[in-house]
Amino acid sequence: MFLSFKEFTACVLAACLFVSCQKESRERFTSVEVTPVYIDSVNVRALAPLDENRVWFGANHGKVGLIDNDTPKLAIIKYEDKLLHFRSIARTENAVFVLSIASPAVLYKIGFNDKKATNIEMVYHESGEGVFYDSMRFWNDQEGIAIGDPMDDCMAIIITRDGGNSWTKLSCDVVPKAEKGEVAFAASNSNIAVYDTHAWIATGGSNSRVYHTPDKGNTWEVYDTPIIKGGPMTGIFTIDFWDENRGIILGGDWKQQDNKVANKAITTDGGKTWKLVGENMEPGYRTSVRYVPGMDGLGVVAVGPPNGIYFSGNGGEAWDKISDDVFFAIEFVNDSIAFASGENKISKLVFKK
Repeated sequence: MFLSFKEFTACVLAACLFVSCQKESRERFTSVEVTPVYIDSVNVRALAPLDENRVWFGANHGKVGLIDNDTPKLAIIKYEDKLLHFRSIARTENAVFVLSIASPAVLYKIGFNDKKATNIEMVYHESGEGVFYDSMRFWNDQEGIAIGDPMDDCMAIIITRDGGNSWTKLSCDVVPKAEKGEVAFAASNSNIAVYDTHAWIATGGSNSRVYHTPDKGNTWEVYDTPIIKGGPMTGIFTIDFWDENRGIILGGDWKQQDNKVANKAITTDGGKTWKLVGENMEPGYRTSVRYVPGMDGLGVVAVGPPNGIYFSGNGGEAWDKISDDVFFAIEFVNDSIAFASGENKISKLVFKK
């Protein structure tokens, strides 16, 4: 039997699609082993792993610590006898940074050597009406960024260029104007993503938008997204990027967490345009999303209340629930191990294929 060119091409395309599906199935997570490593009466929304056995965290009631295997090394941080609440954390090779929500916003640099802290110092302070920082990331050991709710008509953005020793707030002449009622959410230290020299900031409230800088904060653009908006607790709660083009945003409506409409979207052009995925499909409201290392941007894990851990093997198009455990935040260490945190707990997650 001889095939025409058109029939031959169709067969080749079908074979390619089959191979693609097979590749996806080989890289799917089917379950996850969840092992608690820290239990306490705190709300933990900020994690910074060092390796598969050690993770730094920031929590409410001034609590900051390093979990070494299942041994906690803790500190209670006060500012002028006031317990601070930490929802932003980031680390460099020899230091970890924690930033408190609300006013006063206080940013501490904690030096550490292997398994113990060596010193702590305040490196930034800001007080006033509307001060509320949400998330923090570093591009490298010298340059980092933290973002917060709008002040003076633009998102509050502070940047360091000297390893976190000093921080400078960007002028609203540089950052695009925020819309009335537009906010950022401090749900999991993940409404900011960085890759190479890029950073992306996700917002919610009156509008669900993504701010993008290609040059570490020197210039900015802002792009609309199709994620649900309009309510005080609607919008994008978490963002991640695999490379400078491919990214994902999740969120929804905190007051209607089972709503599965307009709460998941992906981009392939660096955030300029976004496409809704998984419409009317689980999961609903999510607080933290992360690409899985080693899966070429196809493997994605999302956590959040009210109902467990979800995995997508095709970049976010479709999802499977692989655990009922509820967490607020997740950070991967490698292609199968992550740490996750939630109400009263931090756990180590080992994903199974």
